[in-house]
Amino acid sequence: MDLPEHIRAQALSPFHGLLGIEMLSWEEGLCRLICTPGPQHANRSAIVHGGVMLALLDQVNAFAGLYCPTPGRKRHAVTLDLDTRFTGQARIGAQLIAEGRVVSAGRNIFFARGEVRDDADRLVAFGSSTHRYRAGSHAPEGVPTEA
Repeated sequence: MDLPEHIRAQALSPFHGLLGIEMLSWEEGLCRLICTPGPQHANRSAIVHGGVMLALLDQVNAFAGLYCPTPGRKRHAVTLDLDTRFTGQARIGAQLIAEGRVVSAGRNIFFARGEVRDDADRLVAFGSSTHRYRAGSHAPEGVPTEA
């Protein structure tokens, strides 16, 4: 992840660490994440569990609306709705790249759309989501990091 330190710090999440999700890029209205699923991500059919792709979509879509360029500050939101379609199977060891974009945003709520593709550029899942900004996070300058 070749991002400025203050942006990289905003992206840290214990849940990301648990799943092995890393940020590729992040800017206003757009985010890209990557995950290389291992054996711990498999379902009983020995393919990537759909929950991994669902988590990628939730995170990438939310981050698309939460970019904050201001050092020492960040933005927060909660997911209100996440609609997902699985269009293929992802195999263990294949990199999964998720890309999310803001579709529209108001003062308190934003809508995003995202895709997850494997390392052969096959679409394996897509979805749309609705997110509500938490207190103070609707503004691009966000809230202090401690909040």
